[in-house]
Amino acid sequence: MPKSTAKKLSYQTAYENTPAEIKKREARNKARYDAIRDGKVHKGDGKDVNHIKMLKDGGSMDVSNTNIQSEKKNRGWRKGHSGY
Repeated sequence: MPKSTAKKLSYQTAYENTPAEIKKREARNKARYDAIRDGKVHKGDGKDVNHIKMLKDGGSMDVSNTNIQSEKKNRGWRKGHSGY
């Protein structure tokens, strides 16, 4: 896979530092921390905390809106080969 160009890296850095993206990243990190605290996941276990209704679509941070999935199933849709 080709490496990202300097222009793309510059754009990504600027985008990831926007207030909206920082807020979403904080929400995702909090969900992961809460799941670790509750004993549902552990560091390095290959599991993701998935939001049932995505944050970008107005999903909440409630425990009822999160579930635990394997990395492969949660991230596989990006490559077109999810586990569904």
